[in-house]
Amino acid sequence: MKTDMKKYTYRIEWSSEDNAHVARCLEFPSLAAHGKTPEKALKEIELAVSESIKWIEEEKGVVPEPLGVRQFKGNITLRIPPDMHRQLAILSAEQGVSINQFVLSRL
Repeated sequence: MKTDMKKYTYRIEWSSEDNAHVARCLEFPSLAAHGKTPEKALKEIELAVSESIKWIEEEKGVVPEPLGVRQFKGNITLRIPPDMHRQLAILSAEQGVSINQFVLSRL
């Protein structure tokens, strides 16, 4: 299956330490690439991702799906201490909303 490199999520930031732009791909967190310009950094990370995908496919591994095409359910399971759960229940009751609605309003 041909993977569309443009569908992955890329981030580019300036690094004073490296004196260069650093590009990363969120779906491949172990990869980073440098460039004198943001465009060069992007080109380098796309090359690194492309080579990683080739290697994963050769090894019969699972290629990460781009975040932009993944289907999300909209559910998050969160474990919190009982005291915090109690506080959330009280705060949400004071506002007349469910805990889910209260937490969502805070996000």
